[in-house]
Amino acid sequence: MQKPLTERILAYLEALEASGSVSSLKLAQEFKEDHQKVIGAIKSLQSLGSVIQTEQDSINTLQVTAEGNLIIENGSHEVVIYKKTPETGSIPLADLLSSVSETVGKVGLSKAVQLKWIKVESNAVSRVVTSVVDTIQQTLKEISAGSSNATEETLGDLRRRKLISASAQTYLIIRRGQDFTLNIEKLETELTLDILNDPDYEKKVFKPYNFNALGQPVKAGHLHPLLKVRAEFISILTEMGFSEMPTNRFVESSFWNFDALFVPQMHPARDVQDTFFMSVPANCNKVPGDYMEKVKKVHMDGDYGSLGYKTDWKEAEAFKNVLRTHTTAVSARVLHELGQQETFQPVKRFSIDRVFRNETLDATHLAEFHQVEGFVADRNLSLGHLIGVMREFFRRLGIDQLRFKPAFNPYTEPSMEVFAFHKGLKKWVEVGNSGVFRPEMLLPMNLPSDVRIIAWGLSLERPTMIRYGIDNIRSLVGPKVDLQMVYDNALCRLDKQ
Repeated sequence: MQKPLTERILAYLEALEASGSVSSLKLAQEFKEDHQKVIGAIKSLQSLGSVIQTEQDSINTLQVTAEGNLIIENGSHEVVIYKKTPETGSIPLADLLSSVSETVGKVGLSKAVQLKWIKVESNAVSRVVTSVVDTIQQTLKEISAGSSNATEETLGDLRRRKLISASAQTYLIIRRGQDFTLNIEKLETELTLDILNDPDYEKKVFKPYNFNALGQPVKAGHLHPLLKVRAEFISILTEMGFSEMPTNRFVESSFWNFDALFVPQMHPARDVQDTFFMSVPANCNKVPGDYMEKVKKVHMDGDYGSLGYKTDWKEAEAFKNVLRTHTTAVSARVLHELGQQETFQPVKRFSIDRVFRNETLDATHLAEFHQVEGFVADRNLSLGHLIGVMREFFRRLGIDQLRFKPAFNPYTEPSMEVFAFHKGLKKWVEVGNSGVFRPEMLLPMNLPSDVRIIAWGLSLERPTMIRYGIDNIRSLVGPKVDLQMVYDNALCRLDKQ
């Protein structure tokens, strides 16, 4: 039975002079073993301490390409062409070329003519010499065996013909170490129950632990960049005293999505150009009856100091199911529940979830995206409070340059668009929308008349794209997302102040 490779290497070193050395390439050739296997055995000996000494080096080696191996088997292209040419007479050029592959015909014919082995006259090919020597095949055989003495000119020609390629090969040079020995005691790598029960336990020698070695990577899930930024937003909002609202209704009735928010039934947002209407189920089951009557009256005739819209209001339109177009529908439900309490208690609530709109898809728009929304409900709040909340929220996001622009929303008055200065783009960009909910929306919910609700919203995708340097939203969400991007992106750490 053949000895282990480590013992054979030590025996080889023992036979050398005390200061002698040998390369791993030489050992692989001597032992007729794969070079990587020899490298593995040497590294096992290295782990024993000072039994051997090693140093690394590299050499440029030549490898025969796939085309070169075909020449080793069948002969060079020029020799193949020569053999296809009859010893006497000639062969039509077309017949000669059709009898070989395109590469052999193109290269071999040219080389054979250049070497003056054959000649082509009147589209006929005939031999010029009576015999040839296939030096190309012989040289490739020598290179494959690792024993070639070919000149640089010959090697250059073989490289140009892509019959050989050069690459650097790393190897180890080894010699005896300070504690060189032929008697290797197998080191224990694990402390097991059997070893502890062994009477000779104290005599066991354990392999030293390498505490700098990296362990096997743990296979685990990876958070999408959107989820990382979402987690940061939740952390900031929680620190500011907000609590999260339930957002488990992707399908919402038009009543909560539009009517309860004082959006008129003829508003363009309800058009099929902007809203996804459900076909099954097409309608919701119920809406709070008394509350719906109040909403209907405000829309048609006005109430609570409002003139209303003075337009027809259809119950069938309110019962239509839609994919929610904003999470403000969630806020409407929560505010309605707040209005049913016997005693009003101030609250600060937020939500982060998906909304759906029938958008034209491009680099910055998708049919679904995430909306971040929050509101503060308390007595006698004003626009100044809203601006203060906005400045504090964005300050914690690391954005301290804000501008506010008057805007229009059906359910807020006054309304403001929020702009922030983007230091990378060096310009002001819109980052959110905000406003004070209208009395026409709040009073039908039975909320006290002195209660004011300031609210704001922004998308989750835009700050995520800015944070991770993504310029196309379709690279962030959807079927074209690169999973490697999800694996590689770092945790989200906003510049909180």
